[in-house]
Amino acid sequence: MRTAVIGLGTMGGAVAERLVASGFETLVYDISPQAVARAVEHGGVASTPEGLGAADVIVVSLPNDEIVTASVIDSGVLAFWSGRVLVELSTTLPRTVLAVAEAAAVHNVAVVDAPVSGGPNEARAGKLVELVGAEPAALERARPVLEVLGTVEHVGPVGTGKTVKLVNNQMAMGAIVVAAEAFTLGEKLGMDRDALFDVLSRSGGRSFHFLKRWPYVLADDYHARFAVSLAEKDLRLGLALAHDAEHPMPTGSMVHQVFEMARARGLGGEDCVAVIKIFQDWADQNRSEQSRPEPGH
Repeated sequence: MRTAVIGLGTMGGAVAERLVASGFETLVYDISPQAVARAVEHGGVASTPEGLGAADVIVVSLPNDEIVTASVIDSGVLAFWSGRVLVELSTTLPRTVLAVAEAAAVHNVAVVDAPVSGGPNEARAGKLVELVGAEPAALERARPVLEVLGTVEHVGPVGTGKTVKLVNNQMAMGAIVVAAEAFTLGEKLGMDRDALFDVLSRSGGRSFHFLKRWPYVLADDYHARFAVSLAEKDLRLGLALAHDAEHPMPTGSMVHQVFEMARARGLGGEDCVAVIKIFQDWADQNRSEQSRPEPGH
């Protein structure tokens, strides 16, 4: 089976590496020549968007709804992918992948809606959790590719994968914000940060993302595994879904605003756990104000 990847950013590039390492001949394309060069260094074969139609399964990993629509629907590239399977990994609104599926059907292209839980390290290790929305026949055609990337969770038809992913990210980013706020309180109260992490990592308040990302905080390593800007985008999409469903999301709205503050502070390119810097700023400001002499003294 021949595979292809369009979109070679942090996740798409890692997916391409995994496919090559698993023995698939993998065609690659990105608008960034540097991203293509990195993929080629790992064994990918540079292609054009039209040339990706030579693959059996084409994986799409792009940053947002607008770029997916422009790259897959508006570009006319689907005409060159006739008879193939398109695996759509991007995190978008469900209606975007449904529009892709509708446009793809005209050209006999099957669509598998498959956003993932996990980052580039999990992609390279084949340990992603794939939240799949697809017809059974399309899923079976894509399964050999999906199974080398991780675990397949078939949640329903096209569109349901994106829904579950956006719900998941509301929960995941909420856990990060609560942990960042609470952990900063512990530090402010005089706890050693390493000792605090050690005990919390074995206590009831821990979460998957606390265990995964707080070692980055302790090392002051905010290299983006999943960037603040992408987290903000996903939260915004989740709130848009809630709005359309007339479902109030007061907690989700507050979590989103923390990520908006982080983005406004210039942290958009850092890892999502960099939101802790917002709470650290407030703690530092409070300490500064408390140490300021009162007027007249």
